[in-house]
Amino acid sequence: MRVVVTGAAGQLGQDVLLELERKNHQAFGTDRQQLDITNEEAVIAYISEVKPDVILHCAAYTNVDGAEANEETAYHINAAGTEYLAKAAKLNGAKMLLVSTDYVFDGTATEPYEVDEPTKPLGAYGRTKLAGEQLLQKYLEQFFIVRTAWVFGVYGKNFVKTMIRLGKERGEIGVVYDQVGSPTYTVDLAQFMVQLMETDKYGIYHATNSGVCSWYEFAVEIFKQSDLNVKVNPLTSDQFPTPAARPKYSVLSKEKISEIGLTPLRDWKEALAAYLKETTEKS
Repeated sequence: MRVVVTGAAGQLGQDVLLELERKNHQAFGTDRQQLDITNEEAVIAYISEVKPDVILHCAAYTNVDGAEANEETAYHINAAGTEYLAKAAKLNGAKMLLVSTDYVFDGTATEPYEVDEPTKPLGAYGRTKLAGEQLLQKYLEQFFIVRTAWVFGVYGKNFVKTMIRLGKERGEIGVVYDQVGSPTYTVDLAQFMVQLMETDKYGIYHATNSGVCSWYEFAVEIFKQSDLNVKVNPLTSDQFPTPAARPKYSVLSKEKISEIGLTPLRDWKEALAAYLKETTEKS
């Protein structure tokens, strides 16, 4: 298949390109330099020229706190950019997959969020990503939306890298314990996305690694697997204020993945071990 990947220079995008290559698809990676997704004419022209079978839309404004002050910019990228790509996909008969987020929910649940549960974003980032989902569905009857959370990979900034750096610098660190979710390794997410795009099982999916932890428990496991002796102090969200409110509970139900016969993502601790091995090999 001919596949356009937006956000190809990003943490997820780079692993998506590697997975497409591994499965012998013809990949066309674009980032801001090659394609401004907020320019409708440019998007239509590019997609019409490449004529892809699939668009994997990984590009996003992901600075959760920055979005509070720059919601217009976040909207242009997360919502309008998705709209233009959806229009281009429709014009050219391409499938389209949008990567979305747990931030479309408010985090007040006590059971994992199912794909069809009502959305209620807490802040600008969640609002703009949800707007992107809605615009995609407005233009395309058949689509893939993959919501994910707590993403970490070799190619970008992420919580694992931050913890290891701070742990080495300080030896003691405070991490919130009252926000719960599931980490997601970009390699595993990329494999799922490519598997999914090869099907016609359209709809909304939740994809994270399996298992549940708090940010505090995630940090403790990172130091354990990295053989770093770091004291981790549990903090409440109130003790660690941020411009944007975070969902307290963002566990996503992955039932639908099994229902359609695809492979659920492995346990997050296994994924973390694979990630740490990969970072060691690349350094």
